[in-house]
Amino acid sequence: MPRKYFRKYLPTQESVKGSRILSVFGKTLHHPNLWHLHRRSVAGGVAVGLFSGLIPGPFQMLAAAILAVILRVNLPVALLSTLYTNPFTIVPLYWVAYKLGTLVTGGGSNGLPRKPLEFGDVPFSEWVPALIDWTASLGKPLLIGLPMLAACLAVIGYFAVLWSWRLYYSIQWRRRRSRLARSAPRSPS
Repeated sequence: MPRKYFRKYLPTQESVKGSRILSVFGKTLHHPNLWHLHRRSVAGGVAVGLFSGLIPGPFQMLAAAILAVILRVNLPVALLSTLYTNPFTIVPLYWVAYKLGTLVTGGGSNGLPRKPLEFGDVPFSEWVPALIDWTASLGKPLLIGLPMLAACLAVIGYFAVLWSWRLYYSIQWRRRRSRLARSAPRSPS
């Protein structure tokens, strides 16, 4: 069972309460939904992580943690599900967000930004400012498309987890019923 597997690696509520490092946060991290693996808490954690994953820069996990605590969903799942954005996926995701924003705002003739992204001979330390400058040139379509894409991904992720959770347990119940039916003594006819 996947819950038993993941439960080995997740902290318990008692370990969080007893942690000296986490005592800085007081009782904020003591709510049981932040640590328990149940259907709604995990689905909410995935939704929060998918929503926060599109926040630019290193603020993804911070936003996911804050939203998970506020919404009382599984904190580790929320943090882990932000990792779908990485250097390989961020550009296609931002392109989809830009196209979605262009579709909604009706702006942009060919859907391409006016300013091309060129790193050329720019040192690595200046890549982040160059990327921020290029992203700012995308303007209103990206600004509108990012929250829309984040919300769509969060809703899809939430319902996908609920559906797959239900599917997994319905399969497990069928298997259990068939095992019990096979092992039950048959009455003589």
